[in-house]
Amino acid sequence: MNTIAEVKKNAEAKMSKSVESLKSDLSKVRTGRANPGILDHVMVDYYGNPTPINQVANITLIDGRTISVQPWEKKMVSAVEKAIRDSDLGLNPASVGDLIRVPMPPLNEERRKEMVKLVRTEGEDAKIAVRNIRREANESFKKMVKEKECSEDDERRAQDDIQKLTDKFVKQIDGLLAEKEKEVMTV
Repeated sequence: MNTIAEVKKNAEAKMSKSVESLKSDLSKVRTGRANPGILDHVMVDYYGNPTPINQVANITLIDGRTISVQPWEKKMVSAVEKAIRDSDLGLNPASVGDLIRVPMPPLNEERRKEMVKLVRTEGEDAKIAVRNIRREANESFKKMVKEKECSEDDERRAQDDIQKLTDKFVKQIDGLLAEKEKEVMTV
């Protein structure tokens, strides 16, 4: 049996997680600048097991346009280089000894617009998640009224509070999207 306060707290925590997840996803969207996080989803064949690249190599920035990847094992250099090349990121790594340099190609206008579409899709998904959390919370309040655990006035106030929370998080999402779009479109 949940109280109104517990449902609100739970909803806020879930909405906050949705925003954090969006931030994480947006950090991987490629802008003109190099960002080590872009390689987070790249999987390397490590002795027959697909393993995230950051678990087999050090990833650092050399400069604003180049990422350096240094595998911890010398024999992994070619596997890591192949994994980066085969990823859908459009990158062309080059190894120099046991160091792999990953230059970031400049984005053309068409590619930037595709990136903005991707950013908007991610944002819409986050907003949908937040609205679903609102719906779940409101259903919990309705159930409480039905089971006589709270009054209809309490339910109405609780729904208003959840709506304010929803508006707050949707506004945060819009802010993140505007920031990222600006970043992507800046040449």
